[in-house]
Amino acid sequence: WMGFLLYGASISDRLDLKLKADNSAIEDLKRKVQDYQASVARIPTTKDAFVLLAVAFGGVSLSHWGSDIITPFMERYKESLDAAGLSSLMSDFFWLIVIATTLGLALSFSNARKLEGVGASRWGSVFIYILVATIGMKMNLGEVLQNLGLFAIGIVWMMVHVTILLFTAFLIRAPFFFVAVGSQANVGGAASAPIVASAFSPALAPVGVLMAVLGYALGTYGALICAFLMQAVSVG
Repeated sequence: WMGFLLYGASISDRLDLKLKADNSAIEDLKRKVQDYQASVARIPTTKDAFVLLAVAFGGVSLSHWGSDIITPFMERYKESLDAAGLSSLMSDFFWLIVIATTLGLALSFSNARKLEGVGASRWGSVFIYILVATIGMKMNLGEVLQNLGLFAIGIVWMMVHVTILLFTAFLIRAPFFFVAVGSQANVGGAASAPIVASAFSPALAPVGVLMAVLGYALGTYGALICAFLMQAVSVG
């Protein structure tokens, strides 16, 4: 699918014609991104580097601290939560992710967003690659052939994903750029969305990062709701 998106970037003008889309919005977006980058960009100092590290590791520390406080409190109501199908609320990892996501969203509305000018996105990308590599190290390829049903589910999932995206794009006449980057931001995340975005224009790579981060943020809460719904169906 990512290969198709990269190929689609090279023929985006033809695809936009088929989608009856006006790609002038992409040019406006490109100009706005370039203007914003120019307005906040500056040569980072030692102080800026320490501020970036303080925000990153301080946020992680606060998330762990909040998780250590909330989890024991939730465990007091274990029977009630189990009966309501909300046992995940007793997981320390659950609260770690929720708090970290919420902190990140809150900081994006504060003056901390100006740290973009000293390379916040680049540092973030480095940590994302470390995260992806860490997850990959836990993968057991020997289990692939024993769980072919999961691959079938994945294929159906991707077919539904692609169908909804293309239908919506045709319905609202959205440029193929938003289809490609929006899809990869949700499926591949911040590790691959910037690659697809930069295939359209190098100036649009930060847009891919931002859309992926937004996908992570919405996915944290959306996945919880989805898990609760699936749990309710399986119990019923």
